[in-house]
Amino acid sequence: MLSKILRAALAAAALVACALPIAAHAQTWAGGSDVSWVDQEESSGKKFYNSSGTQTDPFVLLKNLSINAIRLRVWVNPSGGWNNGADTLYMAKRAIAQGQRVMIDFHYSDSWADPGKQTIPAAWTDHSLAALQSKVYSHTYDILNYLKSNGVTVTWVQVGNEINSGLLWPTGSTSSFSNLAALTNQGYAATKAVFPSAQVIIHLANAYDDADFRWFFDNFKAAGGKWDITGMSHYPTTSNWSTLNAQAGTTMNDVASRYAKPVMIVEVGMDYSQAATAKSMVADIIARNKAVPSSRGLGVFYWEPEAYPGWQGYTLGALTSAGKFTAAMDPF
Repeated sequence: MLSKILRAALAAAALVACALPIAAHAQTWAGGSDVSWVDQEESSGKKFYNSSGTQTDPFVLLKNLSINAIRLRVWVNPSGGWNNGADTLYMAKRAIAQGQRVMIDFHYSDSWADPGKQTIPAAWTDHSLAALQSKVYSHTYDILNYLKSNGVTVTWVQVGNEINSGLLWPTGSTSSFSNLAALTNQGYAATKAVFPSAQVIIHLANAYDDADFRWFFDNFKAAGGKWDITGMSHYPTTSNWSTLNAQAGTTMNDVASRYAKPVMIVEVGMDYSQAATAKSMVADIIARNKAVPSSRGLGVFYWEPEAYPGWQGYTLGALTSAGKFTAAMDPF
């Protein structure tokens, strides 16, 4: 009798042990949204509504759609103050109030940074590599410490935005990976100084291009670049999403294995008017991220679902002109 009880207990323990990685993965996986425009939209009079037409806080709406993480960009000295430290704090506190984790996306520019432009902030333009390293450290540290001192815990930090061709041009371009790594490592060090457990993301565009990810991260690693998570942007069209999603899945699996680091889709989007197709695309890329071996797929973030159609020329949000979220957000 005792042996039967013991065998049953051992079997139950084994089942629990097997289930733990799955449960842990489900618990920590980030279903996220970048909502960095939301304060500016609200200031211009934009409002957001639930499916019944009741005006509702967009952070609450997103929480009700199972969005458990919010991504916010930071610019150094932006025109109008949007996405500076104070604006970021305001939105981060709203996310924290809903129990959502926070990702901070440092562009290290006064405006947009992406593969086609990585403009040094106006106040940094006459600096040497050593001076730029100091600026990257102090800017990263100061913003994160400001958030921390005001009650915001940051879970992830992006050191640069879509840096396929480097950042802080020309000094930190990929023509010198040693310079690039020297700069991003300052952001890494500053992050750990404020939030030791925060995970640092290095983020590239074009998740479908595995060869580019290999080229970049092989060189970045060789130059001593530090990072904890590989971040990717993914913007397929209605006609090629199936092919590009499959290619993005290959990239995620490859780089997760090649560098033994987790991967995240930190930006994904599709035209707001194609919500049904966007829903299928997002559901598929979420499944592919969750299927990355060894539970190294950590999350998918929509960019920016709360953007009204045509807001600042952007049409890849997930909102109707009536201020309601589309079916593109259902997979979360």
